[in-house]
Amino acid sequence: MAHVISEECIMCAACAGECPTEAISEGEDQYVIDADTCIDCSACVDVCPVEAISAE
Repeated sequence: MAHVISEECIMCAACAGECPTEAISEGEDQYVIDADTCIDCSACVDVCPVEAISAE
């Protein structure tokens, strides 16, 4: 099960730097997680300052 980033994302990029598989990339309005690459480690959840990341 991959994680998803909600529209609360403030584009700070904290999550992208923590992802061990580089599954997180900058989208048009928010960062996005590639479900096929995400290994569900939750590293991104712990660093998000606005709690915009959750399990899908």
